[in-house]
Amino acid sequence: MISVLIAEDQDMVRAGFRLILESQPDISVVADVADGVSAVQQARALEPQVCLVDVRMPGLDGLEVTRQLAPHTRVVVVTTFDSDEVLNKALDLGACGFLTKDASPGLLAEAVRSAARGDVLVSPQVVLRVLRRSTPPVASADAHVLSERELEVVRHVAKGLSNNEIAASLKVSVSSVKAYLASVQTKVGARNRVEIVAWAFRAHVVAG
Repeated sequence: MISVLIAEDQDMVRAGFRLILESQPDISVVADVADGVSAVQQARALEPQVCLVDVRMPGLDGLEVTRQLAPHTRVVVVTTFDSDEVLNKALDLGACGFLTKDASPGLLAEAVRSAARGDVLVSPQVVLRVLRRSTPPVASADAHVLSERELEVVRHVAKGLSNNEIAASLKVSVSSVKAYLASVQTKVGARNRVEIVAWAFRAHVVAG
């Protein structure tokens, strides 16, 4: 069970996040708070595996919360302010995810799971900023290294779909999706979903 703390100053948004995450069989929300100071205090007291943190909050903003917690806790930043500056600083401070608030429920849950694994997941809307910011060490940009089904999975990943959503769309099992992703990562030298998307743009599997 993945334990999560939610830090979000808007009551309705915070309640929505809790509802989405508590509907997942493998995620448990241990606390939700409305300001940055409480986020740091509760995270240190409860030691959740993942903290879901808004950028703009009273007390301490989400970036300062990330700075204080990221060395010991995996942080996913969720915000409406998806500027280059905010994205770059969040990732530099150690955030394991960066989502905009219009992310799908499936992507929100997948970001929590990804962070719990120590992986990084970024909203498709801002992944191009990651690509401009750095060049992940992928082995090949030749789309022919993948099978047609693997390419389908990659295109769905680039759209920001979770493993469950990809499985439903392709009418395959979630375990099959995981197997395809593992194969893709091996073939293109990608370490995570962000690097899979980076490869997809370079190989023109998806359009920029």
